[in-house]
Amino acid sequence: MKTRDKIIHASLELFNEHGERAITTNHIAAHLGISPGNLYYHFRNKQDIIQSIFSLYEGHLEENFQPLQQGVISPERLVNYFDAIFYSLWQFRFLYANLSDILQKDESLKQRYHAIQGKVMASGQSIIRQLVNNGILTIPEDDLERFADTLKMIVASWISYRLSQSTHSHIEKPELYDGVSRVIMLTKIYATPNAKQAFEQLERRYIELSHSHQ
Repeated sequence: MKTRDKIIHASLELFNEHGERAITTNHIAAHLGISPGNLYYHFRNKQDIIQSIFSLYEGHLEENFQPLQQGVISPERLVNYFDAIFYSLWQFRFLYANLSDILQKDESLKQRYHAIQGKVMASGQSIIRQLVNNGILTIPEDDLERFADTLKMIVASWISYRLSQSTHSHIEKPELYDGVSRVIMLTKIYATPNAKQAFEQLERRYIELSHSHQ
């Protein structure tokens, strides 16, 4: 792995473990066993590193939240979508935990965030519309956009919500599995009779995962 990539992934690890505000470029360099000068050869500052981490975040969302071009969305495909939600929450948890502060410090990053969230919203609406067309969900067209935005809101705010309700300063995997189960619980309300069992199985899967990791 190239030094630049090592810096990106080490920074992501440290930000997730200790919080972005607690980590400096000197911490990152020491963690990797390189000089600060070597780090600055690749990145101008910590914000530059965050921009590169955000590129990973963008790539994950663009790759994993795409509607099917053809065919029917199966329960197995829904598992992939929900697993992708969990991955983004866990892999980039420092971003979700301190999103407002991070975006306020960097206007270009804020613009990138709004752009990728717009794409996610459009993809989410398309996926939900496919589920309606496939006879899996029954959501009126007038409510579809608000429903998609509500699910996105829950995902985006879940980590900060859990941290505000907790006595500890770190988010744990069981709490994220629990968050995904809440998204499924809300979606299940709109499931057609034939599809309800599939959503119940999905919900049970994430509830069991949240318990098994405690």
